[in-house]
Amino acid sequence: MTIKIKLFGSLAESLQRREATLEYIDGMTVSSVWDEISDEAFPPDIMMAVNMAYSERDTRLQDGDEVAYFPPVTGG
Repeated sequence: MTIKIKLFGSLAESLQRREATLEYIDGMTVSSVWDEISDEAFPPDIMMAVNMAYSERDTRLQDGDEVAYFPPVTGG
């Protein structure tokens, strides 16, 4: 029973990986997963998705979910 994690852009570079897995624990949220994979504070401006649908940091997870973290998008 696991949670799959995907990291994109500068987040993947700073954590030196693009994917990870964690053992699912009842009550996990998008924010608590971040705390498990990073020593850095939860970035206030990143986008998050659960199973390819945008989510909030307090979204509760289920076994088998996929969580993705995206850095802020800029353009011009």
